[in-house]
Amino acid sequence: MKFIGCLGASVGILLFSASAPLISSETKATTTVVLVGDSTMADWANEKPARGWGQLLPEYLTDDVRVVNLAVCGMSTKTFPDTGNWQKALASGAKYLLIQFGHNDSHAPDKPESTKADGEFTTNLERFVAEARTAGITPILVTPVHRRMYGADGKPSTELAPYAAATKRVAEKLNVPLIDLYAVSGEYFEKIGEAGSVGITVSDVDRTHFTEQGARQIAGFVAAGFKVTSPDAAQLVKP
Repeated sequence: MKFIGCLGASVGILLFSASAPLISSETKATTTVVLVGDSTMADWANEKPARGWGQLLPEYLTDDVRVVNLAVCGMSTKTFPDTGNWQKALASGAKYLLIQFGHNDSHAPDKPESTKADGEFTTNLERFVAEARTAGITPILVTPVHRRMYGADGKPSTELAPYAAATKRVAEKLNVPLIDLYAVSGEYFEKIGEAGSVGITVSDVDRTHFTEQGARQIAGFVAAGFKVTSPDAAQLVKP
């Protein structure tokens, strides 16, 4: 699966600072933070209505942080390494690596990107953590952000719950810092309700991909979670 307008599959490494939308690879930065994941995190073309939370994350970080967004639309833990961006992440020399998957892993079993939460998804996350640590990078697991979907009871849907739970189990087992984006985004969507969430995602048809407004809100949740993963990380988040 590939979403037209998502840049991550074709442009390789994109470098962003908190003070400017784009910086060259020659710009020196104190700390590099790499992002790997799917379309909810990825960079989208300016002419498209969608934005990944990774595009807005630099707004919350200090000016000496460089964000390298290697997320690719349509990818799962199974298919992401085939893009070559996992290898780029390991070779980036980053201090932190934020890993968020689950949306595409949760697709129907006949889809090539599909994985079972308590099977290959878990194994793949464990592999990512081990390889990041071998590369000298601190991995941080991020549970999948909620889709803007609601049940008959008015509460956010739970189709991603098994993948969020599996991510949390891997974090606990391997002593990896965790940002529970699934929990905080679910609380947010429940608080504002379906009517109040209009404008957060691209449309009522596309309730997965965020508008700039929505991506900025989700990025704020990620930044808040990142801040509490360690004292060093806390220094990288703006007051």
